[in-house]
Amino acid sequence: MATTPAPGRPLTRKGLADRAGCGIETVRYYEDSGLMPEPDRGPNGYRLYGQEDVRRLGFIGRARRLGLTIEEVRGLLSLVDGERVTCAEVRETTLRHLEGVRARITELRRLERTLADVSARCSGEQVPDCAVIEALMDE
Repeated sequence: MATTPAPGRPLTRKGLADRAGCGIETVRYYEDSGLMPEPDRGPNGYRLYGQEDVRRLGFIGRARRLGLTIEEVRGLLSLVDGERVTCAEVRETTLRHLEGVRARITELRRLERTLADVSARCSGEQVPDCAVIEALMDE
């Protein structure tokens, strides 16, 4: 479990990762992707992060868990960073993503029905003929 640094005390990359509940490689990936800003460095050359970095990394993680792509997250962060993205554009991105999620749910339900139907045809016995293989060959 990560220790809580004193207020105003910077975090290392590991400290940031611990605070955000992710791995060091995740932090590195988001830095390489440009989603996390280049951190300041201490006299020893270590990267130093603050509370805003913790918040930003948490935002990125939550957005990714919602299934948003790196580019969609980048667009949302441009609003956070004060670029010319509007709330209307964020809503459009969110609704487009929701549409994709609903389409995947529909496809998963179809897949579930198909698998239930095909597996119901299978006797499960130790015989050379398999209804599942036959169904997959015929479809």
